[in-house]
Amino acid sequence: MTDPHPPAPSNRPVVLAIGLLLVVYAVGIGQGWVALPGGHVRADGVPHLAAIGPFALLLAAIAILPLVPAAAHWWESNLHKLLLAGGLALATLGYLAWGHPDASGQLAWTTLVHTLWGDFVPFIVLLFALFVISGGIRIEGDLAAHPLTNAGFLAAGAVLASLIGTTGAAMVLIRPLLETNRERKHVAHTVVVFIFVACNCGGLLLPLGDPPLFLGYLKGVNFLWTLSLWKSWLLVNGLLIAAYVVWDRLWFYPHEAARDIARDEARIHPLRFAGIKLNGTLLVGVILAVALLDPGKAVPGTSWQPWPYLREAVQLALVAVSLAAGAPRVRQANRFHYGPIVEVACLFVGIFICMQPALEILRANGAALGIDTPAKFFWASGSLSSVLDNAPTYLVFFETASSLSGGQVSPAGVPVAEPLLAGVSLGAVLMGAMTYIGNGPNFMVKTIAETSGVRMPSFFGYLWYSCLLLLPILALNVWLFVK
Repeated sequence: MTDPHPPAPSNRPVVLAIGLLLVVYAVGIGQGWVALPGGHVRADGVPHLAAIGPFALLLAAIAILPLVPAAAHWWESNLHKLLLAGGLALATLGYLAWGHPDASGQLAWTTLVHTLWGDFVPFIVLLFALFVISGGIRIEGDLAAHPLTNAGFLAAGAVLASLIGTTGAAMVLIRPLLETNRERKHVAHTVVVFIFVACNCGGLLLPLGDPPLFLGYLKGVNFLWTLSLWKSWLLVNGLLIAAYVVWDRLWFYPHEAARDIARDEARIHPLRFAGIKLNGTLLVGVILAVALLDPGKAVPGTSWQPWPYLREAVQLALVAVSLAAGAPRVRQANRFHYGPIVEVACLFVGIFICMQPALEILRANGAALGIDTPAKFFWASGSLSSVLDNAPTYLVFFETASSLSGGQVSPAGVPVAEPLLAGVSLGAVLMGAMTYIGNGPNFMVKTIAETSGVRMPSFFGYLWYSCLLLLPILALNVWLFVK
C-alpha cells in the first residue's frame, strides 16, 4: 500500500548549510567584509528596445511552456528553468557589456552585483523563510462543508495572506479546506475563490503579503504604508466572500446529492492544529525582522543601524530553528518539499537581471507612455500581472510612476506619488488572481486540488470565473478608491 504521507526531505543538510552561512556571516561582519552593494551605475544612454528581448522571452516561457504539451514535461525540471533563465540573464549582461550605448564591463558587473545582492537575495530569503516555516504548520479536520464554513476558510485566508504571505496562507489552509469538502461533488468553485482571496487579494496589507509589495519595500516604500490600502482589501475580499456564500448557497450546495450531504454531516472531525505554537512564533519573528532590521534605517527608538544583511541572517536562523525543533511528522503530513521555492529561485534570478534594460527604458521614457493616472496604472500593471508574473510587472510600473513624480519623496517613503503607487500596487496584487499564472501560489493550489481529486477548470475555464466574478468587483474598487 502506498504511504499517504511519503517521507519529507531530510532537514539536516539544510540546517547545516544555514549554520555554515551564519558562521561565515558572523566572521564577515567581525572582519568588515560584509557590505551592501554600492550605488547602481546608471548609464546616460538609453538601451535599445531590442534589449528587452531576453526579459520578454523569459516571461513568455513562464506563461506558455507549461501549457504546450510537447514542452510541459521539459519545463517541469527546475534545472531546465535555471538553464533558460541563466542563459537569458547572460545575454542581458552581454548586452550591457558590449551592446549598450554606454557599454562597459563595469556597467555589466555593477548591474549583476546590485541586482543579486541588493534585490534578489532579500527577496528570495523572505520567500524561503515564509515557505519553510509555514510548511511546519498543519491544520487537520473535517467540518460540515456548509457555505458559511467555507467562507470562514476564505476569511482566514484573507487575513493570513497579509501576515505570512500568500504562499504561506495557501499552504496552511488549502488542505483542511479540501478535507472539509471531500464529501461534496461541487468543489472547484470553492478552490477558485480560495485562489482569488488567499493566494492574491488577501495579501494586500503588508509587504510580507505578496512579492510585488515586498519588492516595493526593498525599493524604500515604508513597511506600514500598504495598510493605507485597507479599504480596497476590505471591499474586494468582502465582496468575493459574500458573492461566494450566495453562489454556493443558492446553486452549488442545493445540487449536491442527498447521500453526499448526509455523509458530510456524519463525518465531522474538529480542527486540530500541529506545529503552530513554534512556527507561529517564528513567523512573528520574520515579520519583526522585516519591519525593524532595514539596513538603510536605524531601529525605531534607537540610533543603531542594523548590520548589512542582518535581516536576512535572522530570517535564516528562524528557518533553522523551525527545521531543527519542529516535528518531522507535520511536514511529512503536509507532503512538504523544497521544489516550489527552488523553482521560484531559478526563475527569479533570471527575471531580476533580464528586466534591468526594461527598467532603464521606462525611467527614460515613462512619461511618454500616456499612463498618467492611478486608474491607468491599475489597469496597465494589472493587465500584465494577469498573464505575466506580478512581481516584475510591479517593478516596471513602479519605475514608470517614479518618472512621472518629479523626484519628490512622498509620504510612502519613495519618489512616487501616493495615488500612482496605490494604482500600481493594487493592480499587481489584485489582478494577479485573474489567471493561474498571475501569481505563484495560484498554480500550486490548482495542483494540490487536482491531486486530491478535484476537477479544476482549464486555463480558460478559470478565466471565465475571474471575468464573471472578480473583474466586476475590481472595476467597482477602481471607481470607488483608485483616484
